[in-house]
Amino acid sequence: MTRAIWHDTVLAESDRCEIVEGNYYFPADAINQEYFQPSATHTTCPWKGVASYYSITVDGKVNPDAAWYYPKAKDAAKNIEGYIAFWRGVQVSP
Repeated sequence: MTRAIWHDTVLAESDRCEIVEGNYYFPADAINQEYFQPSATHTTCPWKGVASYYSITVDGKVNPDAAWYYPKAKDAAKNIEGYIAFWRGVQVSP
């Protein structure tokens, strides 16, 4: 079971992650939604498409744009469409 943890809090947990470019992408139903707030940030990957971000809040601590996902992935990345990946100090352990 792969877990994403920040400040000793499990943000996501799944055995159905997809791994792309070394990042674990969790299915949307695997995240603990209470910690996630939509962000206005967007970035573009040439082969995956436009990414949207979430900021994460745990015990009053905010980690801005610490999770990202591709709501409408390009064809080459359809396997991660809607899946969520992490960075900025979030520990992911398989």
